[in-house]
Amino acid sequence: MVESIKHKLTHTITGGAIVIAGFSLLSRVLGLVRDRLLFSTFGAGDVLDTYYAAFRLPDLIFNTLVLGALSAAFIPVFLEYWHKDKEQAWKIANSVLNIMLVVLVVLGLLAFYFTPELVSLIAPGFDIEKRLATAELTRIMLIGIIFLGLSNIASSMLNAFKRFTAFAIAPVMYNIGIIAGIIVLVPMIGIQGLAWGVVLGAFLHFFVQLPAVSKLGFRYIFRIDLHLKGVWKIGALMLPRTFGLAISQINQVANTVIGSTLAIGSVAIFNAANNLQTVPIGIFAIPIALAYFPLFSEAWVKQDVPHLIASFSKAMRRILFIAIPSSIFIILLRAHIVRLILGSGAFDWTDTILTARTLSFFAISLFAQSLIPLIARVFYALQDTKTPVIVSVVSLALNVYLSIKLSMTMGVAGLALGFSIASIWNVLALWLLLRKRLGDLDDHKVFASVMRISLISVIAGWALYGVLLLVAPYVDTQTGIGLLIQAGIAGVVGLGVYLGLSKFMKLEEFKL
Repeated sequence: MVESIKHKLTHTITGGAIVIAGFSLLSRVLGLVRDRLLFSTFGAGDVLDTYYAAFRLPDLIFNTLVLGALSAAFIPVFLEYWHKDKEQAWKIANSVLNIMLVVLVVLGLLAFYFTPELVSLIAPGFDIEKRLATAELTRIMLIGIIFLGLSNIASSMLNAFKRFTAFAIAPVMYNIGIIAGIIVLVPMIGIQGLAWGVVLGAFLHFFVQLPAVSKLGFRYIFRIDLHLKGVWKIGALMLPRTFGLAISQINQVANTVIGSTLAIGSVAIFNAANNLQTVPIGIFAIPIALAYFPLFSEAWVKQDVPHLIASFSKAMRRILFIAIPSSIFIILLRAHIVRLILGSGAFDWTDTILTARTLSFFAISLFAQSLIPLIARVFYALQDTKTPVIVSVVSLALNVYLSIKLSMTMGVAGLALGFSIASIWNVLALWLLLRKRLGDLDDHKVFASVMRISLISVIAGWALYGVLLLVAPYVDTQTGIGLLIQAGIAGVVGLGVYLGLSKFMKLEEFKL
């Protein structure tokens, strides 16, 4: 009976991961379309430096208070109360939603008032005209954090019940809103249309989840029950995670500060390369971490540690099965990826070279970036939000130090290399601390999988690179079609070799 329940639950998690991954793929494709429109229209210059810098303040508020912090604290506590008293669980959800709404409005108004001064701190290398333009876009984007805050509370409720479809569609709608801003609003009102597109995307992100939340039985009431212990428990769990996310956002701000002092376009190039390298993370790593999180939480509540460790091992090996070859393929195809996705219009060859170089340094740590969300969620399931924070603080200090040092000689690519070194340190520290907490994390099976995956990934990379050289004389690599043919053939061969060797070596991750 127990095994049957676990089997069904595993299939629910797998199905959830597939749903999230499918829509994540669509969202990432739209994200690439969005970036192509941005860079082909404006190039890697002042406008996009301004646009990306304008995200820093709204992201600092939203990502610190809501994204990750809320779900990490909300889901375990909500599920705990749901199994005891469903009515009280809904009261807790209502109270948390209203508290978050009030906090976001207050902080949004304060940020709106002090935007010019805050922008001067975020982008000290910008001239006065760029700072004023950044402040204008920032004030518009601050409206969006209200909708995103409400949306992520809805997402937390849906995740708790393993209802992944509406949650997975939300990022798709967000990108549609931004694309609409680029295509429709920019021609009408200028670069302000970029910021209003972000607000539209945030509204759609929230709106698309409302029907699903309503079907769960949630009914909104403007009421804050501070006497409920669950509300205070969520708040207490959020505090360390909020601090950790603040560290992460300070990290992003620090990169913007450093980037603003480098050559014009450095902030835009850093963000373009970062967006490209996070595509595989968003498609497979985040969906797997999100889908497994409720399973980790339930296993811990039931004190079924062996099942938790087995599930974690399986999720980790799934991620590495895709992350390791993806890293090698991205490094080998970096110029092709950048030129094909961003290389048109105002985005010239110099921008391509700088972005490709930056992308390759990001890709070094793709495996680490992919595993951090998963390992962190195991700690959240244990209702331990402090440990990931401590690791994040050290990682931030390391990243800032390395970014300053490396950017002096490497330019914007130094920011990516510093980020990668810090990410690798981060995941190693989290792994060792989790192992200290839970004991053997199925180490033998994980290590054996990593060795086999790494070996066949290298072989597949050699095959890909060899085909690149073989095809080059027969196509015009100065054209988009030529690059597409060369990269397409090489990519298919590399992927075929990887999957073929995976099947030949009977990798469990290939079957999964």
